[in-house]
Amino acid sequence: MEHVGIAIAVALLSTALGIARDPLIEKGFEHFYNLEYDEAIAAFRRYVALHPDQPRGYNHLAQSILYRDMYRTGALESELVSGSNPFLRRPKLNPSPADQKEFEDAIRRSMELSQARLKENPKDTEALYTLGVAHGLRANYNFLVRKAWMDALRDATQARKLHNKVTELDPSFTDARLVQGVHEYVVGSLPWHWRTLGFLIGFRGNKQTGIRILQEVAEKGDANKLDAKILLCVIYRRERKPELAIPLVRELIVAYPRNYLLYFELAQMYSDLGDKEHALEALARLENLRNSGVPGFARVPMEKIYFARGNIQFWYRDLDEALENIRKAAARADHLDLNTGVLAWMRLGQIYDLKGRRQEAIQAYRRAIAYAPESDAARESRRYLSTPYRRPDVPS
Repeated sequence: MEHVGIAIAVALLSTALGIARDPLIEKGFEHFYNLEYDEAIAAFRRYVALHPDQPRGYNHLAQSILYRDMYRTGALESELVSGSNPFLRRPKLNPSPADQKEFEDAIRRSMELSQARLKENPKDTEALYTLGVAHGLRANYNFLVRKAWMDALRDATQARKLHNKVTELDPSFTDARLVQGVHEYVVGSLPWHWRTLGFLIGFRGNKQTGIRILQEVAEKGDANKLDAKILLCVIYRRERKPELAIPLVRELIVAYPRNYLLYFELAQMYSDLGDKEHALEALARLENLRNSGVPGFARVPMEKIYFARGNIQFWYRDLDEALENIRKAAARADHLDLNTGVLAWMRLGQIYDLKGRRQEAIQAYRRAIAYAPESDAARESRRYLSTPYRRPDVPS
C-alpha cells in the first residue's frame, strides 16, 4: 500500500512533544494520555494564557484538539485495535470550524515564536525542537483533515531535519531522537519511487534502524520515554511481533490507568500471538472495570466490548459465540464510533455467509454500506453483495 508510510508518520509524529517539567503541562498530559481530552485542552489553554511566549504550550494545545477529534471518530484506536489501517481509505476528519481555527492558530503561533527565537540564536535547541514538533503536528493535520499526502510527508521530513539539528548541537538530547526514529522507520517503509522525492533526498530510511532508535529513547529518554514505548507498540503490531508489544502495553496500562483503549490493544496483541485465552481475559477485565464503576471506564460502550470479543472469536472460528457478540454490537451500532460500527455490520455479514445464511449476510452488508459509505469496510462489503465471503479455514 503506497501511503502506508505516511499513515504511520502522521499517526505517530504528533506524540513526540515531550512533557516539560511544569505542573500544569504535566496535569494536561495526565488527562491527555487517559483520553480525557476536554480536560487536557482546558489545562493547555490555561498554560498558554499564563505563558503566551512559550511555543510548547501552543503545540500541546494543538495536539489535544486534533486527538480529541481522532478519538471521537475512532481514528485513534483503528490502527491499534483493528489493524486494518483505515486512515488511508476512511473519510477525512471533519473537525468543527472552531476546532480547525484554534488548531491552525496554535500551530501558527508556535512556529512564529520558535522562528523568532532562532533568529536571535540559530543554535537554540529548544526552539529547534518546538519548531520540529509543530511541523509534525501539521503533518497530522495535512493528512487527517486535508488529506494532503505530499504536504504531510514534507512536514514530517522537515520535523526530522530540525530534530537532527537538535542532536547535532546536543547529542545528549535523547528525546529529539524520537522523531528521527519514526522518520527513519517511515521512509524505510516507503516504496522506492517515493524515496526519490526531492525533499527526501539524503534520507534513505531503514526500518530496523528506526526501531533501534526508538528502543534507545524508550530506555534512555526523559520526557519522551513513554511516547517511544507507545510507538514501539504500534510498530511491533505492524511487524507482527506481538510478543514484544505485550510487556510495553502492560507498562502503559500502569502509567495511564484510565486509558481503556489499552485493554483493547492488549486483547488484540494476545489474539495476534495465538493466545485466545489471555485475549478474552483482557476483555473480561475491561468489562469488570466498567461494571465496577472504576474512574474512566464508565464511558466504555458495552457494544465495543461485544465487538472486540466477537471479533476475536470470529478469527478463532468460534462462529456461534462470535455471532452472539457481533449481533449485540451491530444492533446498537449508533452507540459506537464510525470505525467500530461499520466493522460490526461487515463482520456480521461475514459470519452469516460462513454459516450459509446468505440473505441475512446481504442485509448486514447493506447496513455496513449505509452506516459509513466511504469507509474501507463499506467498499469491502459491496464486493460481498455479489460474491459471498469465504475463508479457507472455515468449511462452506
